[in-house]
Amino acid sequence: MLKPVVLALALLPIGQIAAAEDIKTAVLAGGCFWCIESDFEKINGVSEVVSGYTGGTTTNPTYKTLRGSGHYEAVEITYDADVVSYAQLLHAFFRSVDPTDDGGQFCDRGESYRTAIFTSDPEERELAAAAKSTAQQALGQTIVTPILNAAPFYEAEAYHQDYYRGTSTILTRRGPKKQSDAYAFYRESCGRDARVLELWGDAAPFAQK
Repeated sequence: MLKPVVLALALLPIGQIAAAEDIKTAVLAGGCFWCIESDFEKINGVSEVVSGYTGGTTTNPTYKTLRGSGHYEAVEITYDADVVSYAQLLHAFFRSVDPTDDGGQFCDRGESYRTAIFTSDPEERELAAAAKSTAQQALGQTIVTPILNAAPFYEAEAYHQDYYRGTSTILTRRGPKKQSDAYAFYRESCGRDARVLELWGDAAPFAQK
């Protein structure tokens, strides 16, 4: 069961949102992009979350060419700022990851799985710095998540998009599973929710016990 969000932020299915008036995008890296996509598509006011790659030195990266490219697995979040603010998204973001880990996230290790916030203007950078400071005070530990300038965002391969909702059957260590079940198995095995709950407790907006 999803925990209530400690924000003025409702977790509602996509589609139950007000008419879009002030459409903006946010780019965040929080480890496996399947998980960030799954989490943020639950937020009221978010209309789309796209998995992709950003922050590296190569053009047109692919999942197979990520190693050594400097790119992060990231998501581009399209949201209605009249419904949910950038600050609220950042509040939820910090409490959905382990921002004290500079070597990756949970069982996923390496530079492409690090956390980061990519800002497109001074206002976003200022809000990101404030959110980081607030999260650090709340956590009582040093947060290593960098605030970086926006870079070209490359959409990931089609099979990565909405992976958590896939209905095809794939082979896992526990045999054939429906893709959505395989995702749930991966998320649990990777220890994502367990670690987020250990860090943030009831402040974690998405983690499941």
